[in-house]
Amino acid sequence: MLIRDDEDPPAAHGPAIAAVALWGASGGRRAQLLTDEQRARLSVIASIVRFKNGAQIYREGDRADAIFNIVSGVVKSYRVLPDKTERIGAFLFPDDLFGLAEEGRYVNATKAVTAVTAYRIPVAALEGWLRKDAALEFHVICKLCHELREAQRHAFLLGSRNALARVAMFFQLLQQHQAARGESAEDLHLPMTRSDVADYLGMSLEAVSRSVRTLADRGIVSLGNRRSVKVLNRGQLEALAALSGREEKDDCSTDPLMSSND
Repeated sequence: MLIRDDEDPPAAHGPAIAAVALWGASGGRRAQLLTDEQRARLSVIASIVRFKNGAQIYREGDRADAIFNIVSGVVKSYRVLPDKTERIGAFLFPDDLFGLAEEGRYVNATKAVTAVTAYRIPVAALEGWLRKDAALEFHVICKLCHELREAQRHAFLLGSRNALARVAMFFQLLQQHQAARGESAEDLHLPMTRSDVADYLGMSLEAVSRSVRTLADRGIVSLGNRRSVKVLNRGQLEALAALSGREEKDDCSTDPLMSSND
């Protein structure tokens, strides 16, 4: 379900866009990419949209009439396979910009993993500003390329035959996102379901659970509730993530992908 705040005056968006939209992360600190004038322009054409947990934001092939900048919450970008299962290509977090399109159509589908608040920026209005401002065009392109970088990261992850390496790389992904927001890189919050994690890693729920238990048994992580993991030994986690393409004798083999809901 989509809830729009179109009744909000543009001025209400200004401070938040100044703090959030189109910013990049560098060494855990935010690096401002836009001038005050550029942020003001975006605040005029952007509107706030809210999606409930599990809501469809857009489908693959829908007309790409807007891009989205996440303020809060997590979004998954995915494609639907011929057997109707979802193959998740990326998880998108606050500050991420998404809405990658080809020939005017979205190339992936997106859903809200949690409740999501985002800025919706109409493509037609944005294109008008981009023609006038080459610097703004460059920053928008850089942020949209993030979705491509996440797809490349995901392809590399799936290239590993080692189940522990896949799970370790996933935990590293969460560490990087949390560190970029100035949060702890040890106390990891998992906003997505176990099914989403399994779909993203190309593993069954059982294989993911076995791998996480193995990491816990080795003292690399400790398990809190179903939504939290604490990294105890970052060096060992990084070493496991570097095992791409290799097998361990006692490793949990990657099972065929099982599509089940959590």
